[in-house]
Amino acid sequence: MKNFIFLFLFLFTLNCTLNKVSNSHGSRFIDAKYDKIILNKTNKNDIRKLLGPPSSTSKFDNSWFYIERIKTNQSLIKLGKKKISKNNIILLEFNLMGVVSNKKILSLNDMNDIKIAEKITKKKFQNDNKIYDIFSSLREKINAPARRNK
Repeated sequence: MKNFIFLFLFLFTLNCTLNKVSNSHGSRFIDAKYDKIILNKTNKNDIRKLLGPPSSTSKFDNSWFYIERIKTNQSLIKLGKKKISKNNIILLEFNLMGVVSNKKILSLNDMNDIKIAEKITKKKFQNDNKIYDIFSSLREKINAPARRNK
């Protein structure tokens, strides 16, 4: 029994770490590379060398998007719930020659909390007219054989 307790404590301490575990998604360190992009001078090939392929491209205009997101585990008390610690997005717009015409960086502070509307849409028609009664009785008669087969 004593050996079992020591084995359990050994395995428990082996799995503990002082560093927080973080998962990264997208391009890394894009906030540091953002300053190297020069307006009206840097072209698409330079961007690909600097940042790699874009995370997403726009189909409507000539824009590229680079995303970096890092999620870290909070504490042991929160049971592995993750928190976004870093969220950077670079928006690059190119002119017809393929040169950067506009650049913008969005960080974690630029994120908006979206409030979902809880209002219920009311219907404009009413169920107390004769045409509705006729169609509902027809619908019940048509669906009656399907109910019997169940």
